[in-house]
Amino acid sequence: MTSPVTLSDPFYCDCDADPKPGQLVSVGVALNRGLALAAPVEQSETLPLDKAHGRVLADSVRAGRSLPMFDNAAMDGYAVRRADLAGKGPWRLPLAGRVAAGDPGDAPLPAGAAFRIFTGAPVPPGCDAVVAQERTRPEGRAVRLEQRPRRGENIRRAGDDLAVGAEIMPAGRRVSPRVAALLAATGCGEVTVRRRLRVAFFNTGSELRAPGAPLSPGQIWNANRALLRGALALPWVKAIDIGAVPDRPARLRKALEQASRDADLVVSTGGVSVGDEDHMPAVLSAAGGTVQVMKVAMKPGKPLMIGRIGKALYLGLPGNPVAAFVCWHVIGARIAEALAGITDGGPRRIIVRAGFERARQPGRCEFLPVRLGDYDGHGVRTVNAMAFEVSHRVALLAQADGLLLIPSETDRIRQDDMLEFIPFVD
Repeated sequence: MTSPVTLSDPFYCDCDADPKPGQLVSVGVALNRGLALAAPVEQSETLPLDKAHGRVLADSVRAGRSLPMFDNAAMDGYAVRRADLAGKGPWRLPLAGRVAAGDPGDAPLPAGAAFRIFTGAPVPPGCDAVVAQERTRPEGRAVRLEQRPRRGENIRRAGDDLAVGAEIMPAGRRVSPRVAALLAATGCGEVTVRRRLRVAFFNTGSELRAPGAPLSPGQIWNANRALLRGALALPWVKAIDIGAVPDRPARLRKALEQASRDADLVVSTGGVSVGDEDHMPAVLSAAGGTVQVMKVAMKPGKPLMIGRIGKALYLGLPGNPVAAFVCWHVIGARIAEALAGITDGGPRRIIVRAGFERARQPGRCEFLPVRLGDYDGHGVRTVNAMAFEVSHRVALLAQADGLLLIPSETDRIRQDDMLEFIPFVD
């Protein structure tokens, strides 16, 4: 007997459970099977740092210098020696010079004097504190101090941020703006990155036409091509756009075989269900491919194929643009990240509070596009559903702030229930 599901545990979901015979494959199992096929690309290249933004580090990077590289002033003020501040204040110290950022700062501080110093400037020998200028009063060529500073006050010590030889970043991290800043600060002028992941994609459907082209009765504009082009517009991806392919097995097989020769990952949309015009399962088999996942217990997105053809991993997304997006966002993008060697990927999840009531049929893990609402008294955002039948509603998806994850065994969402939310970051 299955234990009742309570939403008091917001991370509960049986998506990771192994399927029983005859059941759909769960989201967790589908993802794990895909990840098991996803061996990271091995080739790498060395690039100048300014050409490596967004790329995936192939090797860990260690600091050749400490950060800071030398003791330096944390703010504008006066560098002093505390031993010169005898007795009770105030104290009046003559100025022996000034030190700005970029100066060597190697002249020792004369006894009983102070240096005018600016933020980032090296702290001269003999100084053990920097007094902020707000706590001083200039008096001609001297400075008046009202309070005794603490030892080390307003001094950034060498190595406080990073010790020489420490690992800056492990392999698998993307060179984000923050990572690039760190690499540059340690003098790293070039990095070794994995080669870009080659992703070939095509859209199946005799009804598809390019956006803006004239339409005959029964035809539609190709939304999935724009979806995948946008999703794959990443620095670590080389996208190979094969275009739209009519629902003819011979044409589909030719496109699939062409894609598999050139790519690490082949992605198609449409043709993966059980209708008479859903040819991709048979086409993959005829081309010598194998299938690890055929149908997934998720909504939207039940028709989803994961397999392999030649050396390439194959991902067959549904033809419905909303379902295709959800399958890519939840599963496909994770597989692509694994193939690229990314170790810090995956969607960010936060806990939110339901701002609606809804009864539902349990059995499939649901990813519902929702809008974010206000914060409650505990700092938790509420989410509001714009609709519940969403698989065909591209406009609603574009208006959403993210996906609400509804566990597969849940039969009712109540006002204020706590659930997981995957925010969109585009």
